[in-house]
Amino acid sequence: MSRESFEEANAFLERFPEIREFDLLLPDLNAVLRGKRIQRKKLSSIFRKGIYFPASVFGMDVTGETMEETGLGFESGDQDIPCFPVPQTLKPVPWQKQRGQLLLRMFETDGSPFYGNPREVLKIVCDKLADSGFNPVVAVEMEFYLTDPKRRSGHPPKPARSPETGECEAEGQLYSLSSLDVYESFLNEISTASASQNIPADTALAELAPGQFEINLHHVPDAVQACDHAVLLKRIIRSTARKHRMEATFMAKPYPNEAGSGMHVHVSLLDKKGRNLFQGKDASGSTELRYAIQGLRLSLAESMLICAPHANSYHRFRIASYAPINSSWGYNNRTVSFRIPANDGPDMRIEHRLAGADANPYLLVAALLSGIHHGLSAKKEPPPPVEGNAYLHTDTELPRTWEQARNRFEQAEILPEYFGKGFCRLFSNLKSGEHSRFSSRIVAHEYDWYLKTV
Repeated sequence: MSRESFEEANAFLERFPEIREFDLLLPDLNAVLRGKRIQRKKLSSIFRKGIYFPASVFGMDVTGETMEETGLGFESGDQDIPCFPVPQTLKPVPWQKQRGQLLLRMFETDGSPFYGNPREVLKIVCDKLADSGFNPVVAVEMEFYLTDPKRRSGHPPKPARSPETGECEAEGQLYSLSSLDVYESFLNEISTASASQNIPADTALAELAPGQFEINLHHVPDAVQACDHAVLLKRIIRSTARKHRMEATFMAKPYPNEAGSGMHVHVSLLDKKGRNLFQGKDASGSTELRYAIQGLRLSLAESMLICAPHANSYHRFRIASYAPINSSWGYNNRTVSFRIPANDGPDMRIEHRLAGADANPYLLVAALLSGIHHGLSAKKEPPPPVEGNAYLHTDTELPRTWEQARNRFEQAEILPEYFGKGFCRLFSNLKSGEHSRFSSRIVAHEYDWYLKTV
């Protein structure tokens, strides 16, 4: 145990004598938090010697089934790999007064980070940017629905009942303050819990549909930390919802006729002197901003499996849905994939709007930063920015289905240079196994359509 780690663990135990147990958290390839729960007396041992987890954690599909296609299951003997704490992530769990939590990192036996950990992939990409003299500033925005926890299998969820009124909202109203009021106790608890874990959740707003909300995280000059914040905020939102007898879902398209849920990421780059690389002489930004945009455009098709990682993800992409459907970019335009928010000062940035709320934040940000770095290296100008309705612009290059996205990811040329070919193979194999498993099931409406008609 390093002196810093020893001091972190000791100070926490002294400050929170009431905490009796700890959740050890390891985000998998789908950003699902896998883990173990330990007793207080074992915490020092975790900091000193680590704890073992099976490498197959990074071979699990979204349901927790190990995909043998990844090679991390029976083929490798389902080996245990050591994990150690992520510094400064030891925090209390506000909704469980006697519990704390701690993020973990997995390491190979030679001490190097485990190749299949998405958090480590993002660190590798950030190191490439640092070698070029750039430091990303990142903020994540997440949309989600609150639903009734009682749901019949195979049927869509019903909207949640407000903890304040006991009623369901009949319709959504964007930016409605009354919608925030009827879920006030829930949103206040999220704010309190976030503050107790030093997660900078600073803005909440009502979205387009009943029971749909967005919570924004303040930007930080550390891309990995920004994604830690996003993953842990999802845990706070879900746990707080359950406490209020609701279920929070980050499913990209839970309702066929309502808006989908997205994950928007804001990115800017600082140079070695701390200046915003994207800031120009006016509101159009710098030449480097345009190079970055073109890099994002060129890498978007091969990144679709990361932006839309599940079968349900592709239901979200519809015309006039506020989910972009092409590689367009523009200034102050919410119909494009890459939006430059209204700003001509040091806050000049790119907002990526295409990804669903079901994306893995670590992989999504890693893909965005890879595209930006590629663009800065290639120094190519993008086409002119789109003005007006970007849905009128067709784009035949982007995959439209889960299978198309996986095939395009397997043919990627940009991402493997940043993620590593081993990780890309692992992620592709995981999604191949998921796709096969998902596609083998006969869904309910197939019986409705075909049982008595063909």
